[in-house]
Amino acid sequence: MNAASIAAPDPDVVAADVARALAEDLGGGDVTAALLPDRPDTAYLLCKEDAVICGRPWFDACHRALDPDVRIDWRVAEGDRVASGTVAATLAGRARALVSAERASLNFLQTLSGTATVTAAHVDAVRGTNTQILDTRKTIPGLRLAQKYAVRTGGGVNHRIGLFDAVMLKENHVRAFGSVAAAIRAARTAQPGLPLIVEVETLDQLREALSEGCDRILIDDFDAATRREAVRIAHDAPFDGRIPLEVSGGVDLAGLRAIAADGVDCISIGGLTKHVRAIDLSLKLGPPPAA
Repeated sequence: MNAASIAAPDPDVVAADVARALAEDLGGGDVTAALLPDRPDTAYLLCKEDAVICGRPWFDACHRALDPDVRIDWRVAEGDRVASGTVAATLAGRARALVSAERASLNFLQTLSGTATVTAAHVDAVRGTNTQILDTRKTIPGLRLAQKYAVRTGGGVNHRIGLFDAVMLKENHVRAFGSVAAAIRAARTAQPGLPLIVEVETLDQLREALSEGCDRILIDDFDAATRREAVRIAHDAPFDGRIPLEVSGGVDLAGLRAIAADGVDCISIGGLTKHVRAIDLSLKLGPPPAA
């Protein structure tokens, strides 16, 4: 993945995220940084493990909020895979501002790089198949759009953003309306302009959803044999693969390739954004070490 192929995050989202983070960290003022002489200084950003870099817009915005004249020279692009020990960027600005922005800027960069890195690992696992890796709504409160951007940076695809941009029918809807078909018809009537995703629990429900029509069908927690039969049904006449099949539930990295090889179109994985492990990054004052 490279910067040219990644849709930039909404600047208003970045600004709002950064404003919250700095207000949380600085409060009435950085009493520790205030001990430093407020003179020009330099710093460098060190990546201390292999990673996919993600979050540059948030990192930059943190520093520019405290020092509009700071110079940030990136040595890696957004979405680049970098090795441990890489100096990712150098900075030149006011010493106090560099120190005050350090934690918030790193929090964004290490968290989003973590999401991008784990997403890239899952995308790598299905490379060469026709399967896409999707995220879910299992995100850090207040950082959903940032994390979903990180998923895209890692090569994944966004599922619905929230409860407003797609209709997703589950067992409660089937129970309420009496059948998958009735639930689909009710959803189409209520929200004709929105994508419709239908979760099914049996092959009979799958046939019902395929016959009634929708935008994607989620086969949740099917065992391997039932999953392969679901793919066969969806791709044979009269359905001919027109409606994509999504797998969710009980998915781990080790078993990902086998699921993709069965021919499903999408695999959604909550752990991309829920099981966050931040990348080890540090910002140090002074010039970077000699290569």
